[in-house]
This record gives sequence, C-alpha cells and structure tokens, in this order.
Amino acid sequence: MKIQLALLALLGTAGAAFSSAPVPQPNPVEPAQAIGLPEISRESQECIDCHRREQPALYQQWGDSKHYRGNVGCYECHRAERDDVDAINHFGQTISIIVSPKDCARCHSREVEEFVGSHHSKAGRILGSLDNVLAEVVEGNSAFVTEGFPHGNSAAAVNGCWQCHGSQIKVLPDGRLDPATWPNTGIGRLNPDGTEGSCTACHSRHSFSAAQARHPDTCGKCHLGPDHPQKEIYEESKHGIAFFANVDKMNLDSNKWIVGEDYSVAPTCATCHMSQTKNQKVTHDIGMRISWNNRPAVSVRPEVSDAKMGLPGANVPWQTRRQNMKDVCLNCHNKQWVDNFYVQYDALVELYNEKYAKPGLDLYAAAGPLLKPVKFSNPIDFTWFEIWHHEGRRARHGASMMGPDYTHWHGTYELARNFYSEFIPELEELVHQGMESGDADKIAAAENLQAKIEEVLNTDHHKWYLGKMDPDEAARRKAAADEFKSRYK
Repeated sequence: MKIQLALLALLGTAGAAFSSAPVPQPNPVEPAQAIGLPEISRESQECIDCHRREQPALYQQWGDSKHYRGNVGCYECHRAERDDVDAINHFGQTISIIVSPKDCARCHSREVEEFVGSHHSKAGRILGSLDNVLAEVVEGNSAFVTEGFPHGNSAAAVNGCWQCHGSQIKVLPDGRLDPATWPNTGIGRLNPDGTEGSCTACHSRHSFSAAQARHPDTCGKCHLGPDHPQKEIYEESKHGIAFFANVDKMNLDSNKWIVGEDYSVAPTCATCHMSQTKNQKVTHDIGMRISWNNRPAVSVRPEVSDAKMGLPGANVPWQTRRQNMKDVCLNCHNKQWVDNFYVQYDALVELYNEKYAKPGLDLYAAAGPLLKPVKFSNPIDFTWFEIWHHEGRRARHGASMMGPDYTHWHGTYELARNFYSEFIPELEELVHQGMESGDADKIAAAENLQAKIEEVLNTDHHKWYLGKMDPDEAARRKAAADEFKSRYK
C-alpha cells in the first residue's frame, strides 16, 4: 500500500485511468550520446518504462524538456539517501517525492544560490505573520484534522496562503506526506531537507519550460488580487498591452533571451526582474533590480528588509539595484525618460509614506489602549489593515509598474476615502467612548489619542479636512480651475 501511495504522490495523478491511451513519443532530437552526453541511467530507464504507460502526459512533458535532451531522467531528480527524512523505497529505488532546491542544485548550483538568497525563497515565513492569523483564525477554524495536525488546521490557510507562500511539509511515520501540506508548490515551501523554496513554482514540472517561466501568466499565479495586483497592473500598463498584442514576436522559446537582441516588442515580468540584458546575466534573486520594498506598512529600501531576513542582499544598496533596473529600461527608453519615471515613482512612495503610513501607524498605536486586545476583534483593525496592506500596496505597486488606474482609483483614492471616512471617524468614536468610560486610564488614553488626531489633521497633508487650506494655495487652485474652464468653455 505504501508503495502504491508513493507512486501516486510522485506522479501527481491516478495514472491507471490513462493506461489504455496511446503512448505519445517525445519530439525527435539528436541522440544525446552523439553530442557527448552520458546515456540515460538504468534507474531512470526503469522509471520511464513504467511511467510512459501509466502517465503518458507526464512522460510527454519530460520528453519536451531539456532534461530529456540531456538524458536527465526521473531518478536524477528524485533520488534520495536512505536516511533522508522524506525518503521512500519505490520499487527497489530510494527516492523522494519532493524535489527541493537542494536537489536542483546538483546541476543548477548558481541558480539555486541566487534563489535561496531571495525573498521568493523566504515566502513561507508568512506562516508566523499577521496575514496567516487572518487565514487560520479570523477566516478559518481548526476543523481540518489530519495525522500531522491532530489538533486541526484551517482549510482557508491550506488552500489559500500556503499554495503561494509555501507550506511546511510534514512527513508521516509511514513515509506519506500529510495532506494538509502536500501537494504544494508554494515558492517559499519549507522542505523536509531543511531548504526553503520550490523551483517548480515557476518552472512547472515536468517540462520545466523557460518559455512558461518567462510568460507573465506564470507570475500571475501569486502576484494578483487586492493586496498585490502586479499581474493586473502589468496588463493595464503599456508594457502589458504591447506584450499581449505581440506575444507571437516575443521569441519566448529561445535559449538565449536577451532583451534588444532576441526580442524587442515588449518586456515581461522576467525581462525586468530576472532575465539577461547586454550587460547583466540572468539572476534568480528577484530583488536585485528593486529599489523600494513596498510590502511593509511603510516602504523601505530593499537592503533594510534583506538585513532583517539575513539575506546577502543586505550588502547591495538600493542605488545599485536601481541602476540594474535602469540598464533594462534603457534598452527601449532614453535616459531622460527613465530618470523622470523614477522621479515620479519616488514621489508617489513619499506621498504614501508621509501622508498615510507614518501618521496612520502613530494613530493606530495611540488607539491601542482603547481597543479590545485581540487582533481583528475591532472594526478599526480591519480598516487600518486594508489601508496599508491593500490600498497602500496597490498605489505603490501601480506607480512602480505604470498602471495609472491602480495607482489612483484602486490606490490613492481608496486610501483617502478610507482614511477620512472610516479611519478618522472610528478613532474619534474611540475617543468619545474613552471619555465616557469613567475609567481614569481610558480617559487619559482618549485624551492622548485626541491630541494625536489634532496633530495629524493640522499638518499640511490633512488640514484641508478641517477647512484650513492655506489661502495662497486656495487662490492658486481657483485661478488654475478658472483658466481651465475658460480655455474649454
């Protein structure tokens, strides 16, 4: 029974249903031995003889891959040592169902070294974050009971957060993988061998297609939705419009894929963040061309967040990373265009940080003594979370990728609406409740919060809300509006 279960897990599908189907043959290529490559191993040949009958689709995917052309078969990727925690005996061979970055590093050492030093590989660390509290507790329950989680788990986390960020794979005593943690190709998956990450998050098995990894849809598996809609932003941008209008000219299957040489009609996510230019090699550290980290409540420079996570990027300043990205941009745009874009982008990040994020954090902290202590048990917990985690990220990401609708209507407009029509009124209600409580500590906290609200609203960012706009600014705005109306009346 154990062997049968391991076979099904390895193949990812019940192959018996396909056993009577015609067996497709891989595309004919020059024999590997004719160009000096070793022949297919005996172990892999045994795997192939079975799997080509039982799972012909997976066999064909492998047949279309560079692995096939190099005589790299099933065993070369799945082989394991007997003392590996996830090792199983599979028809006389010791294998692991999970192919981790450590396994890929046998051949792809440079790529894996770059990847494990990136934020992508650390995505599984969300399991201890506030986001996961939402999925595990607020949205979910503990009704999903498995052998690895006898006290239960949240199906919302298992089927949601963990499928992008990665789960912590649990190996059961009989060698099976706990169903709450597998299947999983989350890019920050916590593997039994101690590694972080999953190469198949982008290079889907078993073809491991470079063309697929270069296509924006691959990134869209995770980078979309209310808090990080990069895929939708890209589709709105001129870059995305150009790509989808000219996808047949993108040369995605090319072995050498240098922007400006092998394609020129549009960039993809990979073009900007990973792929080769005339001056840069391919990188699997997606942070090496990013000059702001827009994930936190307040945007920080990427080397700051890298230092917190102990990543090698802590030693790479944002100016270097920005120059790396400019090197990509300059293949299609001139220097003034690129420099001016960054002036605009930086201004939006500064606007968000100074007008909303920093004062919002101060106000939320001042409200703390007046709140119920359990996170997300107060309406304002959700309000503030969505201001920075949703609207704030959308505005910043929209500006970074030139998506004006996401910068404005899904970004700064919703920031302003929720800041002024929900956040401030909810804070004022907390002040009122504290003042009426009869509790000396709460009264003191309410007075402190009231003073902080007044301080924030009387700054240049917010004084319009109190009807205190500077008269000179009001006059300039009226003159500009009058001139515009007269021009087009």
